[in-house]
Amino acid sequence: MAEIPRAGVGETDAAVARAKETFPAWRAVAPGDRSVLLHQLADALADRQEDLAKLEARNAGKPISDARGEMGMVVETFRYYAGAPERLTGKTIPVAGGVDMTFREPLGVVGLITPWNFPLTIASWKIAPALAAGNTIVAKPSAETPLSTLRVARLSEEVGMPPGVLNVVSGFGADAGAHLAGHSGIDGLAFCGSVATGREVLAAAAARITPVVSLELGGKSAKLVFEDADLGAAADAAAHGVTYNAGQSCGTQSRVLVPRSKVDEFAERVRGVLAGVRVGRGVDDPDMGPLVSEAQLERVLGYIESGRAEGAQVAHGGGRGARPDGRGFFVEPTLFVGARPEMRIIREEIFGPVVSVLPFDSEEEAIEIANASEFGLSASVWTRDLARAHRVARRLDVSVVAVNGGGGFDVESPWGGVKQSGFGREGGIESMLQYSRVKAVWIDIPEAGPAAGGGGDMSEERSR
Repeated sequence: MAEIPRAGVGETDAAVARAKETFPAWRAVAPGDRSVLLHQLADALADRQEDLAKLEARNAGKPISDARGEMGMVVETFRYYAGAPERLTGKTIPVAGGVDMTFREPLGVVGLITPWNFPLTIASWKIAPALAAGNTIVAKPSAETPLSTLRVARLSEEVGMPPGVLNVVSGFGADAGAHLAGHSGIDGLAFCGSVATGREVLAAAAARITPVVSLELGGKSAKLVFEDADLGAAADAAAHGVTYNAGQSCGTQSRVLVPRSKVDEFAERVRGVLAGVRVGRGVDDPDMGPLVSEAQLERVLGYIESGRAEGAQVAHGGGRGARPDGRGFFVEPTLFVGARPEMRIIREEIFGPVVSVLPFDSEEEAIEIANASEFGLSASVWTRDLARAHRVARRLDVSVVAVNGGGGFDVESPWGGVKQSGFGREGGIESMLQYSRVKAVWIDIPEAGPAAGGGGDMSEERSR
């Protein structure tokens, strides 16, 4: 497909130095002018949307239809934050003896480390608000999928952004990523990836007291289907939710909790949908593409074998798929039944097209099972009872809950995690605020004294 530079320590140092040198001039750009440049970048992305979609489909192996949808979101993200620089305002606070004014200022040079599952989409969630807030950027995309982020960096200069505002280092996590996370020249850091790598990133940043503004890690999201739900719609969502992007999403709702009396019917509905899923090359626009790498394929197949070994039953799939010659990193969409909460396939993030159906006997038990996870990213509640929907949603220990739908991400709405799923938010004004800091400026306003040359009464002067 392509040959790219392997950035290491030296190249990362050069990118940080370039971003630091450019920062004062970029910060000085008037908010309205920064907005114009971001709009121009959004226009350029829109003009090249189909080419970017084709690049992303090859970059990550995903179906071209999915890539087209993701590139549409990238354009929307840049348009949303293009309208934001002039809205990054402070406030005035009355204080004793004067007034306090607050200003929102950019952090400076921000390091952004992004994953391979939604390469440009997730990168845009970080790049656009960070630029809107006036920061310069050093982005480190995954070594598996760097091409679309590199393309956007080139476009940013073509539309007139100063060279050095958006820098990309295409290298491996062990050298470029680790060095960027602990770099003394950055003023903020955002990361999206695995829990294990997230811990390393936090430790590296802590050594330099670098603010980590956003840390989105893994998930093991639950779908709670109650007896009054539309079982057909819920089963369809369960199947398509776990096959979208081949299940390589931290928000995948791979634990489906169903009333015990409905388990067999529900599982059969899910099996029927999965049986119709077409698996193939992304450029051929199947329903589901391959996994991103051989290592990821082996990881997913290992979890499927673990589920079998611990006593769960495979109701559909369970092996490699798509190509009879065994080539390619394809795996069949897989449905488990008979799983228990303590099994690895229920506790750990698989990051593949594997879904498990678990029974519950009461609303309280369903909430308890859903919350019995070290992760806390998303969930969905399926019921026709509005009171139950509100009640259950409020008790789920996650940051995003959908009712009678799969949920997802929209640029206007904040998305992020709690517990081991991380902290910080992507989307909405909250995202841009985290790439800024508050400065307070106090102005003393002394009380008025006697008029010059006069000897009037102070109380009379005050009363006037």
